[in-house]
Amino acid sequence: MIKKSLLAIAVSSAVMISACNSTQENTTKAAAETAVAALDASAQANKLFDELYKAAIMRSPMYQTYLGIKDDYDKWNDISEANTLKELAISKTELETIKAIDVSQLDAQTKISHTLYQQRLENSIADHKWRFHSYPVNQMFGLHSQIPAFLINQHSISSEKEAQDYISRVKGTEKLLAQLVDNLKLREERGIIAPKFVFEHVIRDSNNIITGAPFDKGEASTVLADFTRKVTKLEIDEAKKSALIKEVESALQAHLKPGYDGLITYLNHLESKADDRDGAWKFPEGEAYFNNALKRTTTTNLTANEIHAIGLSEVSRIHDEMRVIKDKVGFKGDLNAFMEFMRSDKQFYYSADEAGKARYLSEAVALIDDMKGRLDSLFLTKPKAELKVKAVEAFREKSAGKAFYQSPAPDGSRPGIYYANLYDMEAMPTYQMAALAYHEGIPGHHMQMAIKQELEGMPMFRKYGGYTAHTEGWGLYSEMIPKEIGLYQDPYSDFGRLAMELWRACRLVVDTGIHTKKWTREQGIAYYVNNTPNAKSDAVKMVERHVVMPSQATAYKIGMLKIVELREKAKKALGAKFDIREYHDIILKNGPVPLNVLEDFVNEYIASKS
Repeated sequence: MIKKSLLAIAVSSAVMISACNSTQENTTKAAAETAVAALDASAQANKLFDELYKAAIMRSPMYQTYLGIKDDYDKWNDISEANTLKELAISKTELETIKAIDVSQLDAQTKISHTLYQQRLENSIADHKWRFHSYPVNQMFGLHSQIPAFLINQHSISSEKEAQDYISRVKGTEKLLAQLVDNLKLREERGIIAPKFVFEHVIRDSNNIITGAPFDKGEASTVLADFTRKVTKLEIDEAKKSALIKEVESALQAHLKPGYDGLITYLNHLESKADDRDGAWKFPEGEAYFNNALKRTTTTNLTANEIHAIGLSEVSRIHDEMRVIKDKVGFKGDLNAFMEFMRSDKQFYYSADEAGKARYLSEAVALIDDMKGRLDSLFLTKPKAELKVKAVEAFREKSAGKAFYQSPAPDGSRPGIYYANLYDMEAMPTYQMAALAYHEGIPGHHMQMAIKQELEGMPMFRKYGGYTAHTEGWGLYSEMIPKEIGLYQDPYSDFGRLAMELWRACRLVVDTGIHTKKWTREQGIAYYVNNTPNAKSDAVKMVERHVVMPSQATAYKIGMLKIVELREKAKKALGAKFDIREYHDIILKNGPVPLNVLEDFVNEYIASKS
């Protein structure tokens, strides 16, 4: 009886095992087929994303040049209202195409790409409503300064044809600037005119472009000097070089000058109608516009009041940390007195002559080179592109920001550039040099931008697009992490790091103050002067930036706070398993993403390690 039962059990088990094996094989086969289908569907989706993105690039000659593509090297973008409407129609068509994709068939990374691309199109379509809520000519940016900067820094000349393309672009500036004037008129009709302070800057900078030969006697003008320098290096006979230079001189006189003259005339007209109201609250539906701008900038649902409160809290915290350093260096007096000392004592500033500026640049390079040698302790992935440190060019240094970064060409033909603005050396204290170099260079924007462009298998829109909160949040976070590996040993340098962070905390307060609480330009300047050690000229520039770029400056601190918050969450959850290098890979190797998507990535990282 027992033996019979055992035999029955054995036979039954054999049948069950055979059935299980068959089921397992079927399950494995089905899983493999699903994986292949997901791979195929994802490949098709990524191909579509790239096709749509490439099509957009090929409609933008200027963006092509930024990416090192020379198909339309002789053209400018079409910035007419008619073309804006065409682009809107294209976005609507693309959105329907994207929505038709079966998301359930995609792998995890491609699902994220689908979400981001769809959101990108939806935001673009929704933001069409606000397309006139901006100042396309201002002291921070605009075609009036972009044209020469673009020709100098982007349009390389390695052949006679590329020289002719440059000349064609000079000829095209007349039409381009006329379109710009049309865009300004559309804004004027809606009562959207920049505050009065803007016009002194933009009129001056525009006049600078048409000063010098061939427009008048004296040294070569900015564009002529650039063209001559580039053509002189060509390996062609001297007669051809002379002919090209004469041709560009003619184009400058016949096309570029009339274009700028027309712009300057219209700017003078606008200046006569401008007032001193600084905030976005003055725009039609200004409150709704600014709330939308905050959402786009921070990729959060934080309100203006919440952001203002975060700023006030961070300012208070950083002031307390500064007091510790004040006491450490033995300064007698309160924090405001210490800030005044840091602001005015000559030991913290280099001379404004060429020797002082050269010293600043060489020491910035040394800081970056030192940081390069320490990256292994912080990063698994490092950029291939080189980084160059350069002073802001003379034609735009008076109105340009304190420092900024320009991405390398994806093909490696042009390095990344950290621009330091040395126009006012009293606004560039040595104790802030390290934090600035880390932010704009390494491990900041250069690592971030170069790595994202070098990513394999990532759709182009994620490699070349961006989210300000992620991008600038990383930049500010990059000022902090060198301290964690033993840098900023000099207490004054550490004070400089805090001063830079304090500056970004103040931005939360002042940006929202100007655009929702009706703060005046003077109130904003006073807040910076009373709460930071920075020069008053810094405060003036920063407030003027807030005015013409509503919400943009809130990205830095909001982004940094989220990166730090997620890092602490991962450290707490993983304990000894936490690896800072892996965490930084999560931030950088997925390209720029909204902060909520970044949080999803970190949660997945925690789950995978747990």
